Amino acid sequence: MAAAYFESGRRPLATFELYVRRLPENRSFLLTAGLEQALQYLENLRFNSDEIDFLRRQPVFAHVSAPFFEYLEQFRFTGEVWAMAEGTPAFAQEPLLRVTAPIIEAQLVETFVLTALTFQTMIATKAARVVEAAQGRAVVEFGTRRAHGPEAGVLAARAAYVGGCVGTSNVEAGFRFGVPAFGTLAHSFVMSFHDELESFREMERIFPDHSVLLVDTYDTMAAIEKIVSAGLRPRGVRLDSGNLAELAKQARQRLDQAGLKDTKIFASGDLNEYLIAELIAQGGPIDMFGVGTELATSKDAPSLSGVYKLVEIIEGGEHSYRVKLSHDKATYPGAKQLFRFFRDGQFERDVIARQGERYAGAEPLLECVMRNGRRLAKSPPIHDVQQRARQQLGRLPERFRRLRDAEPYPVEVSEELRDLEAAERGRHTQV
Repeated sequence: MAAAYFESGRRPLATFELYVRRLPENRSFLLTAGLEQALQYLENLRFNSDEIDFLRRQPVFAHVSAPFFEYLEQFRFTGEVWAMAEGTPAFAQEPLLRVTAPIIEAQLVETFVLTALTFQTMIATKAARVVEAAQGRAVVEFGTRRAHGPEAGVLAARAAYVGGCVGTSNVEAGFRFGVPAFGTLAHSFVMSFHDELESFREMERIFPDHSVLLVDTYDTMAAIEKIVSAGLRPRGVRLDSGNLAELAKQARQRLDQAGLKDTKIFASGDLNEYLIAELIAQGGPIDMFGVGTELATSKDAPSLSGVYKLVEIIEGGEHSYRVKLSHDKATYPGAKQLFRFFRDGQFERDVIARQGERYAGAEPLLECVMRNGRRLAKSPPIHDVQQRARQQLGRLPERFRRLRDAEPYPVEVSEELRDLEAAERGRHTQV
């Protein structure tokens, strides 16, 4: 497509918008994440000589002129980007990001910005639901081993932290992004010793302030008894199988009897938001949850219907609008802004409007974050992003974010935008 634009002489400015067509069946909101990676990509996008030589050799480019490849040698993204801040609750059809750039540039970045935003938004949303279910108890992201590749695991850990997890078992995410890193021990460590108690002693000796002992390798309550009898004082014990609510009750009782009231109970093992809510409802005295596969893959909703659509062309200072009329895939034309209304400090409704519209008392959610291919401000620390997400979710009324049977949040389309869509629809359907 870039070559076709170049060879045909099509060089207008173009505006594309990224949004999610519809929420997954078991989601009532989205929590935005991934903008940081999208902006890094746009600032650093280049084609090196090996990549250009590879493209030259592709049969499809046999009739593409040499100037196109010379253009790639100098390629830089020079456009403007408006976006929702990371950690913002969002809903279907709402623009998460808007790109205005020469059409080749705006088109080339489609795949990366789509996957950067939709993947992390998907995981951050799942994390927010899990954290909501935990009702104030800490949740640690544990899922890299089941993620769809090592980089997916790192980015899932970042997104899960945005969504409210206290940290991750992925040390690379800690190194790259500053996400707090947590770890316990695997069953293999326990099994590598001739005696289970010996493994516990060694772990506590080496990590006296951070030992969380995995107690279900053989017999959970027998392991708890060994810890008590040996006089160990671990920071925590981890339950990873069995009836977690009942085992947590028994473990808590025995630990308290032995004076180990400060030893936390950490539960893991194929957990998700529904199971966590059930464990709490059963009265399981669990202090922390480790959530892996279900979180790092968003197992019940493993993809978002994200799209990146052309909405406007600017040539010679004149704006013309673009609309798609396909069944179930229709779009609204023109660059947009999203306005959020509040009542008593809580979210009340959103309005998707044309870019130039204004609404008194409403907050515009799309902010200019890049101009001329350069970011306008340094990205906030990841902890600040998490705090923003927590504060923003707290302003979304509970009826719109509960795990089951949530009410649909009201999202409206402005009259100006509806009129523009009707005009463009009429223009394309006239016989």
